[in-house]
Amino acid sequence: MGNKTLSGDSSIADWLADPAGNAILTEMLAAGGQTPEVFKPVRRLAIKRLVKLSKGAFTQQMLDDMVGRVQSGLVPTAVATTPVADSEEQAEAPAAVELREWTERLDQGRFTGQTVIVTGAGSGIGRATASRVAREGGRVIAVDVSQERLDEFVAEHAGADIVPLTADITDDAGVARIVEAAGGTIDALANIAGIMDDMTPVGDMSDAVWERVIRINVTGTMKLMRAVIPTMLAQGGGSIVNTASEAALRGSAAGAAYTASKHAVVGLTKSTAFMYGPSGIRCNAVAPGPTITNIEASFASPLGAERVQLAMTILPDAAEAEALAASITFLLSDDGVNINGVTLASDGGWSAA
Repeated sequence: MGNKTLSGDSSIADWLADPAGNAILTEMLAAGGQTPEVFKPVRRLAIKRLVKLSKGAFTQQMLDDMVGRVQSGLVPTAVATTPVADSEEQAEAPAAVELREWTERLDQGRFTGQTVIVTGAGSGIGRATASRVAREGGRVIAVDVSQERLDEFVAEHAGADIVPLTADITDDAGVARIVEAAGGTIDALANIAGIMDDMTPVGDMSDAVWERVIRINVTGTMKLMRAVIPTMLAQGGGSIVNTASEAALRGSAAGAAYTASKHAVVGLTKSTAFMYGPSGIRCNAVAPGPTITNIEASFASPLGAERVQLAMTILPDAAEAEALAASITFLLSDDGVNINGVTLASDGGWSAA
């Protein structure tokens, strides 16, 4: 018979630890040429979270069918189950202890009366940050290159004060439109838009990859920072949060272009904090670790793949974008009043390894 306790609220780890649940998941993944190993970074999430995170690949109907099958005992018998937990983890973690799950807790009114620009607001960390600012009372200038993603975001936040704006942060005219949309007051800027490289080391680097990554991750970040500074100076202060990365703290998290770009973002952050701190402008960065977003990594170099994938063996579990938004909005808000020039590693402890 199936395990009647498994449900959509059960963690992926619980499903994988249960023979019936594991068999059903293994069968489903095998149809797409995958194994339960793909769940390792997110195994602590409730399985129902996959409905939203999979962008349609895993539907509510599929989840309901799985729950129905496991509870009624309709389990595939020809599928070999696949354990995914590390043996070391199994040996050290008491089976009876369930890890506490983080739940987003809103601070109502934290951004009331404030105008906050958020780039990359159509998806991932940018969307989660824009959502949190809006739900905490802020006026959000939501910037993205995709009108479709912005339309979806606005539709999900009926009644919120959101100004959607399709713009390219590397384009001077686009940056000018962002500042114009904000109006006379810009209380905060969350520079989140960015792209990944193709994991190539410098010896394999193409000019095209280098120039595109630097243009978006560094030049685009700088242009928007430069554009909001005059308004912040005139109003007596403001807060800027840039998105760095684990690649800003180490050399093993990405290719040469992305790593260089995020180191540059940290340099921009520290210089701005030093130069404008006495004028009331705080500038900090957040360095995300593994995060569930729509930014995908590709490997264009065998050497890059070998070296980076080796380093990824010590990755902590991937966080949801909302967890990064919690770190970013803390620094954006007045709660970060005494923090300036800091790169906050929001990485689940990866940087401590």
